Amino acid sequence: MPGAIVTGSGGLVGSESVRRLVETGYDVTGIENDMRARFFGPEASTSHVTQWLVETYSEFRSIDADIRDAEAVDRAFRDAGNLGLVIHAAAQPSHDWAAREPHTDFGINALGTLNLLEATRELAPEATFVLISTNKVYGDLPNSLPLIDAGSRLDLPHGHPYYDGIDTSMSIDRSTHSLFGVSKTAADLLTQEYGRYFDMPTCCLRCGCITGPVHAGAELHGFLAYLMKATVTGTPYSVYGYEGKQVRDNISGADLAEACVAFHRAPRPGAVYNMGGGRGASCSMLEAIELCEEIAGRELDWTLAERARIGDHRWWISDLRPFRADYPQWDITSDVTDLLRQIHDANVERWSGMRA
Repeated sequence: MPGAIVTGSGGLVGSESVRRLVETGYDVTGIENDMRARFFGPEASTSHVTQWLVETYSEFRSIDADIRDAEAVDRAFRDAGNLGLVIHAAAQPSHDWAAREPHTDFGINALGTLNLLEATRELAPEATFVLISTNKVYGDLPNSLPLIDAGSRLDLPHGHPYYDGIDTSMSIDRSTHSLFGVSKTAADLLTQEYGRYFDMPTCCLRCGCITGPVHAGAELHGFLAYLMKATVTGTPYSVYGYEGKQVRDNISGADLAEACVAFHRAPRPGAVYNMGGGRGASCSMLEAIELCEEIAGRELDWTLAERARIGDHRWWISDLRPFRADYPQWDITSDVTDLLRQIHDANVERWSGMRA
């Protein structure tokens, strides 16, 4: 059987990737050390997901290792055998947390990626390497777009080149990225460079909001999952800036895992795409709150903080046309309403016991 390595295998994208690859016929090695519990507290732990994967799939094994440890990464690659695919989903994912511990953030996101790329080059040079990157590589440059007030959301006027989504023609320079954005940009450029310089099949998928029913949403990371959790539990929620009209597109972890598999079927060196839910799976904060309240049958206790987060986007929708053109068998399967219903139905019983 072909082998695959998934980093951050207990997380949202990692666990969905494990499931998809096992179903496709892979032996999968997961690299996971549950750093999410350290970042966001015990409620954000992914240990139960790892345990479920190990108990459910005989083709999966989990290694407790830190991707900052090059020797541990090399051991995992040597033990994987017949390695054909690496999906790198491990990360420190929060703007705010990165500013607390810049060395930790950069070590995980940048150095960890370098360790994985070098292990791939040395030990499995033919393997496809897919990085789950971020739209924060563009910093706050999207905030210079000529947005208009469309009522419940900010939006671009019809006819603007980015109306159907931002593509990779947007610059990554002359903008404020946040320290998280910088560390992920380093990882993104490393992945592209290893592809082009060493002729390795690599891909950067620059994502925005990734979500799904297994997402361990936390206040500092996990927009839709945490918003639904706050609605169900009665937890107060703060919206930061822009009158709640800031827009995000949202993609399920399952659809993103499928995109990784699609690229692996026809890989090439140094590929890069913006990846998300597109306009059809976009929403503003106000629209998401309204949907959460409708689905949960409860009002959300929320307040508006006038100050926006540093480097935060007023508007982001990914242009999916380039990826769809190259991989026409792939498409989005869940819109925002679908995603919120999935999140609610999978978690409502557990969350209801946590009501404030």
